[in-house]
Amino acid sequence: MPCGCAISCIDIITFLSGAAARRSRPAVTVVHGQHNDARMNLAIALTAARYGAATANYAEVLRLLKTTDPASGKERVCGVRCRDVLTGQEFDVKAKCVINATGPFTDSVRKMDDQEVPNICQPSAGVHIVMPGYYSPDNMGLLDPATSDGRVIFFLPWEKMTIAGTTDSPTDVTSHPIPTEEDINFILNEVRNYLSVDVEVRRGDVLAAWSGIRPLVTDPNSKDTQSISRNHVVTISNSGLVTIAGGKWTTYRAMAQDTIDAAIQAHDLKAGSSKTIGLQLQGAEDWSPTLYIRLVQDYGLESEVAQHLASTYGDKAFEVAKIAQVTGKRWPIVGKRLVSEFPYIEAEVVYGVKEYARTAVDMISRRTRLAFLNVQAAEEALPRIVDIMGKELNWSEQKKKEELEAAKKFLYYEMGYKVKSDQLTDSSEISLVPSDIERYKKRFHMFDKDKKGFITILDVQRVLESISVQIAENTLHEILNEVDLNKNGQVELNEFLQLMSAIQKGHVSGSRLAVLMKTAEENLRQRVVIPVDRSGGGLARGGELVFWIGESITNGTKVTLPEAVVTVKNCREPSVRLGYAAGAAPSAPRLACPRFASPAPLRRAVPPPANAWNRAALQLDASSPPAVID
Repeated sequence: MPCGCAISCIDIITFLSGAAARRSRPAVTVVHGQHNDARMNLAIALTAARYGAATANYAEVLRLLKTTDPASGKERVCGVRCRDVLTGQEFDVKAKCVINATGPFTDSVRKMDDQEVPNICQPSAGVHIVMPGYYSPDNMGLLDPATSDGRVIFFLPWEKMTIAGTTDSPTDVTSHPIPTEEDINFILNEVRNYLSVDVEVRRGDVLAAWSGIRPLVTDPNSKDTQSISRNHVVTISNSGLVTIAGGKWTTYRAMAQDTIDAAIQAHDLKAGSSKTIGLQLQGAEDWSPTLYIRLVQDYGLESEVAQHLASTYGDKAFEVAKIAQVTGKRWPIVGKRLVSEFPYIEAEVVYGVKEYARTAVDMISRRTRLAFLNVQAAEEALPRIVDIMGKELNWSEQKKKEELEAAKKFLYYEMGYKVKSDQLTDSSEISLVPSDIERYKKRFHMFDKDKKGFITILDVQRVLESISVQIAENTLHEILNEVDLNKNGQVELNEFLQLMSAIQKGHVSGSRLAVLMKTAEENLRQRVVIPVDRSGGGLARGGELVFWIGESITNGTKVTLPEAVVTVKNCREPSVRLGYAAGAAPSAPRLACPRFASPAPLRRAVPPPANAWNRAALQLDASSPPAVID
């Protein structure tokens, strides 16, 4: 592993953004490890179970059980009263020693033992956001301890995305912390200081956001009880409750060893020496850096999926691969993805149930990390996840519906979907210049053929069919629903303008409807045969200028038609419009000056088609609608 070294801030930021640094303070490089904290937590529990521990998730402590020591006459903690959160069933767990290792909830358990005990935990909220991977390189991040208001800012590569965040904001303890728009904008504003001015840091690029609670502690045995301890603290109450608080992931084994040593001494427990040094966690025994290659070769998994499984499950990745479904494709042979842009596969849901996952929230946040990487992708995967879990756990249709709603609520409030959705509402301001408003209106009216003032799924399907594009109807419903702000089943012109305004301001990105409509417009403009009901400006193609409905043309302008190029010449009117001649065949356009009954003379730049109607009008194709300007 390479060592850290001194380096200039300019060198670091140039490496990060490919641009000159906007700050010029000295800097150092340090080497850090990175892990999947949810998977690590689960691996520890599974390893403990392998060595004989009885483990239970969704078990809530209601109160401590106590007994009177006959020798001393003092009360001693001898167990806990628990409740199964999923079923509501209550039960007792008896124990010689009870250890309180509950993170930010440390003081609530300590007060079950003694109501008068002073708090030692000072909870701190850290908000994090996830942005696209292009905001940071694959193998370097940045941390600055001196931001505009003194908080720490960092942005790091994580799961092929970029994670940015702050720490140490005082908060109340809650099971459901929620990120605020204020914190998200603070992070974005700070990130802008480190990237090239050419990189637009957009609010719409925040794919997920969450708030975590860090249990900072004061040492009750210290003379300065107000100072925050940067290390862990082990305390033992008069009734024998052992508490471990503070600390961090990098020292978790030392924390566990210190806690067990204290418990053994305080309760005169019999135990051998510590075995934590060298003890491998679940999945580590046969893991190697090239394990993923065997998954590709033996099972026909995609390389990206195989790498994800190997790094997540270690040697247990083979168990996931064994239950992966056949795709029916030439490649990959097995491994159906939950969503296309992430390497999570359906077999992980089945395997997750075997590893004690009991809710859809478990699956999108604690077994996979979809909720932390992209809330919209997580929501998209939820119906399939619920179906698979329902089959494995024998859920009723009502239970599946409840799980789906609970998971959506989790994404909405705790993973930043709400603050993301708030960037585009039915009260969002439209701040577009007049020329942009006109441009977007023309684009909208390409879909709103009947000038209703709104578009429906039928309008979108009609345009897509004209350019030979097929999108599933349920997907189209989702696309329109993202922009249907008043939820009336249609997208109105004002809603579309609100969307385009939010995109211009960077509040929204990745709108499927906006991209679809822009792509359709460009596709239609590139077609050789142009229907008479299209509208817009000119388009350069092949050295000539193609005009569309409603465009004025002047002397010397060339107009490209499918089989001929005509030039406006000797027209006495300053501007003319190409339109239908009176009494002409419906498919016969002609160039005419508005003030004259006779058509303006034309000079053909290429030979006219064989079925030319006359010198002043051109039959394009008997089977196709004409290109007309009117």
